[in-house]
Amino acid sequence: GLMRRAIEKYDMIQPGDRIAIGISGGKDSMALLMGLHQLRTYIGIPYEIVGLTLDPCFGGVQTDYSPIAALCEQLGVEYICKRTEIGQIVFDRRAESTPCSLCARMRRGHLYNAAKSLGCNKIALGHHYDDVIETILMGMLWGAQVQTMMPKLHSTNFPGMELIRPMYLI
Repeated sequence: GLMRRAIEKYDMIQPGDRIAIGISGGKDSMALLMGLHQLRTYIGIPYEIVGLTLDPCFGGVQTDYSPIAALCEQLGVEYICKRTEIGQIVFDRRAESTPCSLCARMRRGHLYNAAKSLGCNKIALGHHYDDVIETILMGMLWGAQVQTMMPKLHSTNFPGMELIRPMYLI
């Protein structure tokens, strides 16, 4: 119910949207996958979903995402796993002492590029209410600023692409 309320309140999904769901394999992104899959049957908005995983290949090793692929197949959801060199670039080539920022920026760029190549006009992420509150507090305590995650963002670098957070109220 809260996912549906967020989608309606923030006008996240329109008829005909093709939404790439960022799936890490964690509980938040898996809940998002299941929620958006089930919601299609009764929300009254026709939309498509595509599961999308970016493998950073940390240590040069590919992660086994076959359980996610199997679940998506069982649900009838298209699933794509893109292998990247993010791990090698951040840790091996650049040897970043504080890798989180660069890794996050690279992941976001790969995510937008992959979604665009799949014909998607939206990307859904599994950020939820606790993430929103934590972001506000971290900004206040560490950055001396008040900022938060928005429920819906229009991309400036990828025209026509939106990032949505359907679990914003959960």
